[in-house]
Formats: sequence, C-alpha cells, structure tokens
Amino acid sequence: MSTALIETIAALVPEGSRVLDLGCGTGELLAWLQEKKGCTGYGVELSDANVLACARRGVNVIQLNLEEGLAVFEDQSFDVVLQLETLQHLRNAEAMLRETARVGRVGIVSFPNFAHWPNRLQVLAGRMPVTRTLPYEWYDTPNIRVGTYADFEVLARKNRLEILDSFGVQDGRVVRQWPNLMASMAVFKLKR
Repeated sequence: MSTALIETIAALVPEGSRVLDLGCGTGELLAWLQEKKGCTGYGVELSDANVLACARRGVNVIQLNLEEGLAVFEDQSFDVVLQLETLQHLRNAEAMLRETARVGRVGIVSFPNFAHWPNRLQVLAGRMPVTRTLPYEWYDTPNIRVGTYADFEVLARKNRLEILDSFGVQDGRVVRQWPNLMASMAVFKLKR
C-alpha cells in the first residue's frame, strides 16, 4: 500500500480509535495508525507469512479465514473496521460487508473499480483488463469478483448501510468528480 493511500485511508479514522483491519496483510496500515493516531486494535489475516510480519511490527493479529465470518467479535466492538482490497477476494462478499457493519460503528471499504476508463477500453477491445490495480491475467487472478463504484452504492443501499463518504483514488490522489469513470480504486466510509 502506498504512503499516499495509507494517509488517505488514515484520514478517515478518528484519533484513538479501536480498529479492526480485515485482511491486514503485513500490518503496515494498522502500525501507522497506532504510531501516528494513537489507535489500538487488531488485524485479521490468513497468510502465515503476513501474520508473522504483523507480529514483527508489533501489530496484534488474529489468524482467521474471513470466509468463516466474524463471529469471534461482538456487535459494535470496534470504532472502525477496515476492509481494504479484500472484498473482491471473498466468496461471501455481501455477508462480510454486513459483518463489517455489525462489528464496527463505521466501516471503511476499498476495492479495485472495474469501471475505470482504461478497464472499459480493454473490455471494448475484447480483452479483460490488466492494470496496476488489476495486475493479473483473467485466468490467474486472486480476485474472484469484480465490481464498480456504482455497483457498491447499490449494494450498500440494499443492505441498508448509510454512505458517510465515498470517493475514488487514482495515482494516490482523491477523485470526487466522476469516480466511477476516473478512479482505479473505490473507497467508501459507511455505517449501519
């Protein structure tokens, strides 16, 4: 995760928040939030190597498969639940979105925006997109689903989630004008 993206996401997290980072990777963002914003909390990660990296950074981490849900956490037990670039890897994406809203007062979700204009051009040319945000060939991708900024707005409404803020990110910059077309990454801050 780039420093610019870390700072963009971190700006959405209030100082001193209790944070749950789903699919936290190496714990880079949670470590940053602990150091710079006085946050506490846990990362959730499946990969053995990433769990070890989190521990080395001093990040509390729980090894858990997100496909199994978040039953280990009480309702509203975190101020903020981060679900950054994980939704597209999950078979139970809608259920995990509801779990994010259940265990957190606020959820922050990000994912690659398939409707970004370079992706549209590649599809028009008859090919699946390969970009910096979607760097895999269609037959070798960890992404089991693709979505768009506009699709997520519909999904949030369907699940009765209030969108507190939303924008796109392109090359580390926040995009608020036409984010469905102009941004490779979608970011939503929401609550139940």
